[in-house]
Amino acid sequence: MEFITSHPLYFLLGIAGVFTFFWLFAFRRRLRAKWYALLIISVLHIFVGVLFVKLFAFLESPGEGYKGAMSLFGAVFFMPLTYFAGAKIFKRDIREVFDLFAVPLLFTLACARVNCLFSGCCKGQIIPFITSHTVRWPTRETELVFYAILLTVFIVTIIKKKNFGQLYPLYMTTYGVFRFIIEFFRVTETSRTAGLFHLAHLWAVVSFCIGAGILFELIYIKNSKRKKKNKRKKNHV
Repeated sequence: MEFITSHPLYFLLGIAGVFTFFWLFAFRRRLRAKWYALLIISVLHIFVGVLFVKLFAFLESPGEGYKGAMSLFGAVFFMPLTYFAGAKIFKRDIREVFDLFAVPLLFTLACARVNCLFSGCCKGQIIPFITSHTVRWPTRETELVFYAILLTVFIVTIIKKKNFGQLYPLYMTTYGVFRFIIEFFRVTETSRTAGLFHLAHLWAVVSFCIGAGILFELIYIKNSKRKKKNKRKKNHV
């Protein structure tokens, strides 16, 4: 118990790793993978995700200003490269891989945000119109609600096999919008601030643009295939 209270992040990442394994195991036939391979993948998923999160934070504030910080945008932007490479190397359907891995990624990032509650970082600004001047905007709690809603939608969508290949870009799009808004209420370092905006606003816009662009392309391709299919049916009739 003392280890959990003193190192909550390790405990939370452990929970995320267990969730990742059982989630992938439930879809092992769709991934065409053995249980021991999924166990290795689950561990690597956590390790690589943490590496990207820390790397992105370092790129934002290199040198002494880094101080071991983390940026969740590192996982948002770089984990897709891992999924794409893995799907190509092991010859799996890219859309299937992105859909199935979107859920454990969201769960892991939610666990990372829970850690913020324990560590006291990423807190909201003090609400100005409350006289006590100690009540803050619930930015971390709001983000956890966002993850809970998105996880529920994604899990139901995957089980019903709908919107094939669209989940990860949908996450990038909605997360970009969400983070852009919530960052106005979050405490930020002065060195990263330019008026009302700071780096997280920029990454939020980038996330939205990438996600929306890919999502639009996928929907366009899907609609085009549907029109061609309907046209062929009419011609046969």
